[in-house]
Amino acid sequence: MKMFDLSGRVAIVTGGNGGIGLGMAKGMAEAGAAIVVAGRDAAKNAAAVKEIQDLGATASAIAVDVLKEDSCRALIADTVKRHGRLDILVNNAGINIRKQPQEYTLAEWHKVLDSNLTSAFLCSHAAYPEMMKAGGGKMINIGSMMSIFGASFTTAYAASKGGIVQMTKAMATAWAKDRIQVNAILPGWIDTALTQRARQDVPALHDSVLKRTPAGRWGTPGDFAGIAVFLAAAASDYVTGAAITVDGGYSVQG
Repeated sequence: MKMFDLSGRVAIVTGGNGGIGLGMAKGMAEAGAAIVVAGRDAAKNAAAVKEIQDLGATASAIAVDVLKEDSCRALIADTVKRHGRLDILVNNAGINIRKQPQEYTLAEWHKVLDSNLTSAFLCSHAAYPEMMKAGGGKMINIGSMMSIFGASFTTAYAASKGGIVQMTKAMATAWAKDRIQVNAILPGWIDTALTQRARQDVPALHDSVLKRTPAGRWGTPGDFAGIAVFLAAAASDYVTGAAITVDGGYSVQG
């Protein structure tokens, strides 16, 4: 369908070399977008680019350190230099440090907030003028179900992901007049490297997730291909400021 066609569009996915980011990148690639995989690990970047190219799509990688403002801005500039435009930005890069709140150091707090929230602001800030030149654009910010819930071991992570939702709403109201839609996706429990480590740290986690999730399974990165295409395409031109859960029903359980 034309409203889901991303042909001629250029998309950046930070943290796009694995997990949810790669799942979204592959979905948009199959819809016709040229993909820029943005991450620190050159080997993972190259492997992700090959996976996307194997789908018959255009893909390249740009190294980025989202903790550094100049690196975030260079990512946007290099993308436009290579492709001539920027239409879609997925702010997916993020980390977690699992500790009880009293165990955090200030440096750890800042690292999580800067990796998850400040980086999304910096990339969006740099992308805005380029999307204006393109006549509009789509920004997709990755929150979490921890944007909604609390957990004792996610103080900094939850703060950053709650911030993602409120930043999304503020940017959406500011930039709607510029034909830029800004939305957030709130993943549930997804089978990624990050949650595999969580299951090692929290032994009862696997069973508790399955018990509470109506879908009866963990999510997969591929479950994000469709929502990525929707939020990146003309189909969502009147959707902005939304925070959409992709969690198999986890968040609607009492």
